[in-house]
Amino acid sequence: MAIFKKPAIKAQNRKKREIPQGLFQKCPGCSEVVPEIELAQNQRVCPRCDYHFAQSAKERIENLLDPDTFVEMDADLRSVDILRFQGMASYEDRLKKYQESTGLFDAVISGYGILDGYKVAIAVMDFDFLAATMGSVVGERITRAIEYGTAERSPVIIVAASGGARMYEGMLSLMQMAKTAGALARHAQEQLPYISILTNPTTAGVMASFASLGDVIIAEPKSMIGFAGPRVIKETTHQDLPERFQTAEFLQEHGLIDMIVHRKKMREQISRLLSYFAVAP
Repeated sequence: MAIFKKPAIKAQNRKKREIPQGLFQKCPGCSEVVPEIELAQNQRVCPRCDYHFAQSAKERIENLLDPDTFVEMDADLRSVDILRFQGMASYEDRLKKYQESTGLFDAVISGYGILDGYKVAIAVMDFDFLAATMGSVVGERITRAIEYGTAERSPVIIVAASGGARMYEGMLSLMQMAKTAGALARHAQEQLPYISILTNPTTAGVMASFASLGDVIIAEPKSMIGFAGPRVIKETTHQDLPERFQTAEFLQEHGLIDMIVHRKKMREQISRLLSYFAVAP
């Protein structure tokens, strides 16, 4: 029999140290934890494995254009709930939520600016706003940016990232596919260049319209690009899909994409393309 009883050790109520949200990001490519400030300084590219994190429209514009040259157009356009969509949350409520969280009024920023001395019309989609779905305002702003480029005889650059058409607007959303394509057709008739940049992900109606119509189509590495999702395609065709299906690398091998460019080299590559098109600064 033990002479002394083993004292009971009571666990102290220690508070778990919580890491403040937003200070670190876990990289989907290498699973390393990367400080947010390091990502911001590296154009949101993982310094360990080169994985390209999502980047906001404002960040892309700052990285592509010459400093303080961007002029936003049509910033006063606002989406309206024309169909009076009612689901788990109304369309108007969703719009307000994303406007507050992103600081944007819709899923695209458009305007014009200078890229390495060349004047360009530009539209950049932001996936953080309702998955950059294309509704009436997104389609209208992109169309007006294209028409501005045509009128000014300037190249057009569109940076796409989208989950597709905006279901809350029904047929009005699908109409934007034809409208943007029509504006690009008139731009092409004037023999003016259009550079399409595809980022992760670019899918559905956006990919089936203006995103795939570039004179030169560029993609960021390992971006997911396609129309329908792999599961839908597999269930429809009853076929096993190839390895790396719907990646930028796969599509480049099959001729849909002209080149894959690292984000930190994108501005340099676009400038080189503009010089080939002989667009006078």
